Amino acid sequence: MSAFDTDTSASHLLVVDDDNRIRDLLKEYLSRAGFRVSAARDSATARRLVETLDFDLAILDVMMPGEDGLSLASWMRARPGSVGGMPIMMLTARGLPEDRIEGLRLGVDDYLAKPFEPEELVLRIRSILRRTATPPKASGGPVQLGACQFDPDRGELTRDGTPVRLTEAEVALLRHLARSPDRPVDRLELARDTADPSGRAVDIQVTRLRRKIEADPKTPRYLQTVRGVGYLLAPDA
Repeated sequence: MSAFDTDTSASHLLVVDDDNRIRDLLKEYLSRAGFRVSAARDSATARRLVETLDFDLAILDVMMPGEDGLSLASWMRARPGSVGGMPIMMLTARGLPEDRIEGLRLGVDDYLAKPFEPEELVLRIRSILRRTATPPKASGGPVQLGACQFDPDRGELTRDGTPVRLTEAEVALLRHLARSPDRPVDRLELARDTADPSGRAVDIQVTRLRRKIEADPKTPRYLQTVRGVGYLLAPDA
């Protein structure tokens, strides 16, 4: 399949990069791939755009003068509504492990080091958008996790009836675990759709989810570690 074959052509992307040449090339290539694209040269411009327009995914450069991409991602994740849950892909020229880990801690959905093949970028974008647009079916309906309830079909987590914001990656992880309640799932299987196939991204997402679900994240009751295997979701009976 060509990178230009798509069922996500109506998606609106935000590209943020201070390099005029790279920003223009990305905008041109992604537009040719069928996406709607808006571009910003810095974080201040990006903030104004996300507060006035709706986007399906943001592509942020890590290294920018002034506020960098990681700081912008942190600000977006703290915003309510669609901005806080928007999928984020980070681009970096450094490719340093600490950048990747920090991005994953912030809830970034994918991470691509420069230089990269434009077609790979398009395929990664499509992968994220497909998971967002066509969530996998999960059997058994909502699962109860103490004061929290997760609805796999809607991708919604609530605590005492109040919505709890999840990133797209966290929704995908919970859905996967909810399809096999009380059964361990290999962490490398869970990692297949993440930015880090080694499983490190899954570990970070689990830590973030425990803070949202568990009464005591250090002694988890519902999102449990199975040593030597991976994780399991143990909902209330």
